Amino acid sequence: MLNRIFALMIKEFLALLKDKRSRTVIIVPPLLQLIVFGYAATYDLNRVPYAIYNEDPGAASRELAARMEGSPTFHLVADLQNDSQIAPMINARKALMILHMGPHFTRDLLLDQSSKLQVIVDGRNSNTAMLALGYVRNIVSRFSEQWASEHGGVRPPARLNIRTWFNPNLESRWFIVPGIVGLLTLVVTLLVTALSVAREREAGTFDQLLVTPLHPVEILLGKVMPGFIIGSIEASFIILVAVFWFHVPLLGSLTALYTGLFLFLLSAIGVGLMISSIAVTQQQGLLGAFLFLVPSIILSGFATPIANMPPFMQDLTLLNPMRYFLVIIRSVFLEGGSVSLLWPQYWPMAVIGMVNLSIAAWLFRHRLY
Repeated sequence: MLNRIFALMIKEFLALLKDKRSRTVIIVPPLLQLIVFGYAATYDLNRVPYAIYNEDPGAASRELAARMEGSPTFHLVADLQNDSQIAPMINARKALMILHMGPHFTRDLLLDQSSKLQVIVDGRNSNTAMLALGYVRNIVSRFSEQWASEHGGVRPPARLNIRTWFNPNLESRWFIVPGIVGLLTLVVTLLVTALSVAREREAGTFDQLLVTPLHPVEILLGKVMPGFIIGSIEASFIILVAVFWFHVPLLGSLTALYTGLFLFLLSAIGVGLMISSIAVTQQQGLLGAFLFLVPSIILSGFATPIANMPPFMQDLTLLNPMRYFLVIIRSVFLEGGSVSLLWPQYWPMAVIGMVNLSIAAWLFRHRLY
């Protein structure tokens, strides 16, 4: 039995490697998506275009302007001379933000009075605008504290000391790149498995497979194992890139990580086999895979927190294996998660995987005859 399953696995691998479309699906998209997501998908802001409208010739306004210009977050694009230049800068998207200091900015600070500072932000992209305002607020707060201490002013009654756990520098790449492991593993495994039986039917070799001494269970296992092996290799490669190229710390146990990966692959392979059993052509298999991929990624918490979703959608995410795997992989990478700590994430994935494989086996036998 093992020899027959192994021979069918070899046949599957040869079919994948000889087919140009299959080779492209396995190799090209994961590499491109890894590069795109790793570098482009980030919540951090760099070189945000801004302009300054400074009506005050004093030292305080110059010092604050210098702090803004010296920050790597912002990029000065214009020094405005009057009010009429503000609206065109924002409307034409030449500047995301305008920093306006009034004519009495330095005088008010020297008199230990409250000095007004205006920030005008382009709110068309609300998320970017809020992030930019947060950076400006941080720069102004530090400037105010230093100015008060140097000029004998009244310092704020309380000082906020912020300590960030698990991601001290608040780099969004540390959050996104581990999620890419789950995303790309799901994509590759699902596509490879979803196309396996459909490719046989389209090529006309599925009937030849039925007259071989292979039993339905052996055919099923022979179709499952290549997807499992390819998914494991793909995930391991992305984990290595995350650690050694993007320098994301891997603090937890590899046992905990690969236990979650094993259960996640079982769930993904079960879905892929269901699609492959129903599809008659590879085009139908691809369509079915993408119909599952899009909602699965959206409902996984990869980009948007599940807690922000409506209650009905939050309940729906409980059926999504990627939801649990993202918790596992981010916990292992950033929190030092262990098997005992992640048990509440393992058993739902195990249940989902067994249900998916059972349905896939029933569909496979039903379509076989």
